[in-house]
Amino acid sequence: MPILFGGFSLLLVALWIYCIFDVVTTDAQDCRNLPKPLWLLIVLVLPDLGSIVWLIAGRPRVVALRDRPRPAAPTPPDDDEDFLRGLREKVEEQRRKAREQQDRADEQE
Repeated sequence: MPILFGGFSLLLVALWIYCIFDVVTTDAQDCRNLPKPLWLLIVLVLPDLGSIVWLIAGRPRVVALRDRPRPAAPTPPDDDEDFLRGLREKVEEQRRKAREQQDRADEQE
């Protein structure tokens, strides 16, 4: 029985330390319902109850993945006009250089 209470006490201390760290690292504008210094005071003075109340009522809400705005899907290269324009310009430049080299080779013969 003492091992059970010791383990439970250890869990409560770990929860308390986690909540203190969580309150300290949370931005002040993200704290819900009360100002950040008051949340820290509540968690420090009432370790067990304050930690649970912080997790339920004070901690910032985590936005679910389905609720987050999704980034725009990348455009495939064959649909990207800027990419295709740049590609056409490179091809034309290569063709022009090849013609100039061919013309020089024809003149030397």
